[in-house]
Amino acid sequence: MIHPGAIVEDGAEIGAGCRIGPFCHIGPGVRLGAGVRLHSHVVVAGDTEIGAGTEIWPFASVGSQPQDLKFAGERTRLRIGARNMIRESVSINPGTAGGGGLTEIGDDNLFMLGTHVGHDCRVGNGVVLANHASLAGHVEVGDGAIIGGLAGVHQFVRIGEGAIIGALSMVVADVIPYGSVMGERPKLAGLNLIGLKRRGLARAEISALRAGFKALFSGEGSLRARAESLLEAEEDPRMRQILEFVLSDSERSFCTPKAK
Repeated sequence: MIHPGAIVEDGAEIGAGCRIGPFCHIGPGVRLGAGVRLHSHVVVAGDTEIGAGTEIWPFASVGSQPQDLKFAGERTRLRIGARNMIRESVSINPGTAGGGGLTEIGDDNLFMLGTHVGHDCRVGNGVVLANHASLAGHVEVGDGAIIGGLAGVHQFVRIGEGAIIGALSMVVADVIPYGSVMGERPKLAGLNLIGLKRRGLARAEISALRAGFKALFSGEGSLRARAESLLEAEEDPRMRQILEFVLSDSERSFCTPKAK
């Protein structure tokens, strides 16, 4: 169903069962999967692919030119998975040549009103960005992370799987998987205990993670040295995920607990 007031340019590919409301504008390089719904006044531009069952609300801008002064009009891409909810006035930009040329979003995410995903970001599955949260360029967000309202994430920062970012936080350093950070210039407040419980972890599993967290962020030596030492004997898969995250390459430092 395509409203007569919508503009669908030649070359666009519209999947079966799509619903395109009034005053939408679909560019020639766009591909919509089956059952995608654009409510009204939605602009989808560029080399953009949107997966089946995704729903986009009015005044969203998806795939328009990245907000990067180095962008010179090169052909870059935006890939959005299935069953995403992209609410009013959301903006999602494609990649840039300097960042690999691809912005990629997984499945089952919720982008609330006014949120922004910058160029060359990688967003996993089941992520929530609350109202007006923003990701700068080159940000990575792991599965199941939650980013609170009006929070900002600095370019090249990594947000680990299952982490939670408090509202109004300005995140300038990497956040470990399952971590919880709060504050204007946030410190790591501990583990995302509510998120872990929602994932079905038993009390003993959470206690083991808390013990591992304490060992990682206290004691002698550097954070990297402690992580390397703990990884040698660690068997818990989630704690290993945290340690491997700390030891992997990154452009940023880490959010750490407040010094006592």
